[in-house]
Amino acid sequence: MSGLEYVLGRERVITSLGIVVIVALSWAYLWTGAGTGMSALDMTAVTLFPHRLPGGMGGMDTPLSTVILMWWVMMVAMMTPSAAPVVLLYRRVLRHHDASGGGSATSMFLLAGYLTAWLAFAIGAAALQLALQPSGLISAMMLWSKSALLSATVLLAAGIYQFLPLKRACLAQCRSPAAFLVAHWRPGVAGSFLLGLRHGAYCVGCCWMLMALLFVGGIMNIVWIAALSLVVFVEKILPGGERAGRVLGVLLIVWAGATLLVE
Repeated sequence: MSGLEYVLGRERVITSLGIVVIVALSWAYLWTGAGTGMSALDMTAVTLFPHRLPGGMGGMDTPLSTVILMWWVMMVAMMTPSAAPVVLLYRRVLRHHDASGGGSATSMFLLAGYLTAWLAFAIGAAALQLALQPSGLISAMMLWSKSALLSATVLLAAGIYQFLPLKRACLAQCRSPAAFLVAHWRPGVAGSFLLGLRHGAYCVGCCWMLMALLFVGGIMNIVWIAALSLVVFVEKILPGGERAGRVLGVLLIVWAGATLLVE
């Protein structure tokens, strides 16, 4: 076996390793505080009602660019694992039709398009964060909700969204990578990027309200980030994910009511 054949035979491993490295580096950046000046552990608390916690003294004067980067890296860490099936399937299709071995590189353009969609979300989330901090609705230092009404509103909205047709339609695209690729296939590197951008748009449509829950539990609360990452993975990848999402919706609605009761 030649060196080229050896590499091509392990192209799937190379693609998978690339995804693992991207996710690991993203989690490492978050753990260090993502440019906030505090470690994620310092901004982490395990509680169902963050608005009852002390918010710390003072606040962080963080540039918009740093906040956008923080949100985007967070989305990369949380969402890339659930995008792995479509990336790997796309690479496999490319490998089947192109023996030159460009599948891994081209499939990374799909991932780049996917993460660009989440960059757009990150810009909006960062702008909202910087608007909420001066208002006192979220802690300027700890970045979790300081308002029972805000917490309950976001929890209720996220719970209701779990049952809406838009959520179900977007989730169906995320859970069926083969059907998605057949329906939206585009050739070439540019096509790969646009395909990833479209898939990312569906994913944002599926998960944006779940990501909004970070305004409740803490934008840099590592426990909430990990929990939401698991929820997204279950919904998008595992059997029964749609049913688990509906159960989550009910729990979020009940949680919203409980939040107002303990105000």
